[in-house]
Amino acid sequence: MDEDTSEGVAREDRGSADVDGRSRDDGRSRDDGIPRTDGGTERADEPTDDVALDPWGSASVGDYADLFEEFGIEAFDDVADDVPHPHYLMRRGVIFGHREYDAVAEAMANDEPFAALSGFMPTGDPHIGHKLVFDELIWHQRQGGDVFGLIADLEAHSARGMSWPEIDEHARSYLLSLLALGFDAEDGELYRQSDNREVQDLGFELGSKANFSEFEAIYGFDGETNVSHMQSVVTQTADILYPQLVDEPKPTVIPVGPDQDPHVRLTRDLATRVRYFKVTEAFASFELDDDERQLVRAAYDALAGEPTDANTDVRCTDAAEWLAEYDAPSGLGDAKATALDKLEAGGKEPLRPRVRFFDRNATDEAFEALIEAIDGEKRVFEGHVDAFDLSREAAESVARGVEIDHDGYGFRQPSSIYHRFMTGLTGGKMSSSIPASHISLLDDPEDGYDKVRSATTGGRDTAEKQRELGGEADDCPVYELYAYLLAADDDELTKEVYSECVNGERLCGGCKEQAAELMREFLEDHQEKREEAEELLDDLDIDLDSDRRGTGGEH
Repeated sequence: MDEDTSEGVAREDRGSADVDGRSRDDGRSRDDGIPRTDGGTERADEPTDDVALDPWGSASVGDYADLFEEFGIEAFDDVADDVPHPHYLMRRGVIFGHREYDAVAEAMANDEPFAALSGFMPTGDPHIGHKLVFDELIWHQRQGGDVFGLIADLEAHSARGMSWPEIDEHARSYLLSLLALGFDAEDGELYRQSDNREVQDLGFELGSKANFSEFEAIYGFDGETNVSHMQSVVTQTADILYPQLVDEPKPTVIPVGPDQDPHVRLTRDLATRVRYFKVTEAFASFELDDDERQLVRAAYDALAGEPTDANTDVRCTDAAEWLAEYDAPSGLGDAKATALDKLEAGGKEPLRPRVRFFDRNATDEAFEALIEAIDGEKRVFEGHVDAFDLSREAAESVARGVEIDHDGYGFRQPSSIYHRFMTGLTGGKMSSSIPASHISLLDDPEDGYDKVRSATTGGRDTAEKQRELGGEADDCPVYELYAYLLAADDDELTKEVYSECVNGERLCGGCKEQAAELMREFLEDHQEKREEAEELLDDLDIDLDSDRRGTGGEH
């Protein structure tokens, strides 16, 4: 094989280009022309296993598209245009998915309070994969967010069996890198799980709303799972909600890899369960689920026309007749049948849109205060209140305000963004157990240079074929290094590398040399800044010499 080429394994979402430079659009391109990496996903025409997300397993996903359908993660492109001054990881498609990030983007754009939090399990040295999360936290801080970084030491001890001296050493290293990359410790908050009493107390309360059967379903826990491991999961849900204990409930984003989504989903559920009130849209005395509500709303809108006082003439039987003839959207067939049953049972009862407040965990005093706080027409029942003159958004605000005034949490469901996993330099997964596959932020700069020079690429078998056919930047871990790290905020560099590669103008030897030099420079600069951060870390109120005892648990 020619020294300028080698085999390739990295993947790209951006359409690759023909030899003549014309783009082959794969349907995921955006108008900005920035090459967009997919970090090692399977090709659409390759078979993939069922997606399983394990926070303590090997971090990989066969096909990121499956996450949208199976777990309800939404494409980040849907909200990207609403983000002020998006980070380059967003522009290049490294951040590919989200849950309700539009709430954070809206707060950011309107200069309203929002927060970001992510945690680091100190089981080894920080590496270039961790830098993605460091960068995301720092970017949100610079956009005006309240940002929190935590050391998940209880998880490391219970789930990975790490000793406390090992945890102390690695925790220090993670925090040094975070500070060296630009985290403002005076403006943000850094803490250890084991030292944060507020988090532990919140975890205790959240644990009263969780049960073992959920842990079985979400995490695959069984009779062999140690109790401390389960306890650490509840502690992580408290971590995720902790920013909302500071000052007030606010939109909060958790930047993570998709393997951590189980924690996000569980926390979103628990945040709802501890609320005093549940707010839903209703139309009559009976209850509807989300799918049924969509269909009844369609029936009401079709029959009521323009909103007027006369709309009270719409009856349940009228809506049932309309819905019986309605061609329901795909997937709502079962909901149509159950909605019809409820409407027909409602008979001549008027169908009127309303907001319903359910008493979920409220004290008697809080429920009475809610009734007083609702303006306009309302009807009070045992256990719920119907309001006819409030929007859903206004109702949520009323419910949260009453809850907070009566010593409740008033949590908002946390948002999340998901970044793609980096491909290992040797191909396949990046693994800390394979030193050549990853680069530690503590690696000697010359070792980092050598690892990049030895990396697998997306090149052709010979330089002649490379010039004729172009390289496969879509299948190149080295190009991925440019996109994820080495080009930093310079989109033009990523465009140049990509274009020259796929048009046969760039050979792998020269490309790797450039990347290796950039990696050496990055490591030299980062490690100098780590040394400068030592004094800053020592001044922070965080204990890195734990006096805890214990042998740790097992996953």
